[in-house]
Parts: sequence; C-alpha cells; structure tokens
Amino acid sequence: MSKPKKSQAMKPATAAEKLDVYLPATPKEFQEGLISREELDEMQRNPPQWLADLRRDGPHPRNVVAARLRVSNSGLARGGVTEALTTAQIAALAADPPAWLTRERETYAEVQREQRRLQERRETPDRPTDRAAGRPADRGTGRPAGRAKR
Repeated sequence: MSKPKKSQAMKPATAAEKLDVYLPATPKEFQEGLISREELDEMQRNPPQWLADLRRDGPHPRNVVAARLRVSNSGLARGGVTEALTTAQIAALAADPPAWLTRERETYAEVQREQRRLQERRETPDRPTDRAAGRPADRGTGRPAGRAKR
C-alpha cells in the first residue's frame, strides 16, 4: 500500500516569480500562505482578477520591466531604476527614452547579437582544427596546415 501523493507547495515569493508578478502588490492572502502546484497551475490557466490586473497594469518586477524596456536587469540598476514600475511608467520611459536607456538598449542588443553569433557558431560544424594550436587542420592528412611530413 502506498501513501497518497502530497501536493508540492511553494513559498509566495516563488509563486510570484513563476507568475511574473511583483509580490508586494499581491493580495495579503497570497503573500501569507503557501501555494500548491495545482493552485499555481489553475492561476496560470484561469487568472483571478487581481492577477490579470497586476499583469496588465503593474507594478511589475524587475525582470518584466527590463524585458519591456529591452534592457538587462543590470542595465536597469545602472540607470537608477531600483523600484517596481507600472505599465504607464514603462510606457512613459519608452516614449521619451533618457540617455541611459538608449545606451543600455544598444548594449543589450549588441550582447544579444553576440550570443546569437556564438550559438550559430556552436551549431555550425566548421573545419576541423588542430586543437592544441587552434589552427585549421590540413584536410588530407589531419595534420595542422602548413606542416610538412618529415
């Protein structure tokens, strides 16, 4: 005879992170109790009104603010944004971007391009290399290019 499975429960901070909401803006009953995996799944399928309102209007957690402004979390900190922002505040920043936001967007875009380039490089098989020297191998012999056979 096996024991009935006990539902996994998580802290409110973990549940808020999974729901992409700012924990201090959630209702007290959400902040004070444990949330089961089933409750979380139900909230994702059928969000209660408070959750729909928070996702639409905010305040939003840092990761959501950063994503909506197209910058990194570190970029937000460098720009002096330390508190949660509402959708209206994010829209105002995006409509008339300060110098730090423009600079951080450029930096973030450059980092993203470099990550895509490296990913493509990892996925694309290129010429074999002499691993020790980091040089391309001679295709016919497998020896490093430029080395003559003795």
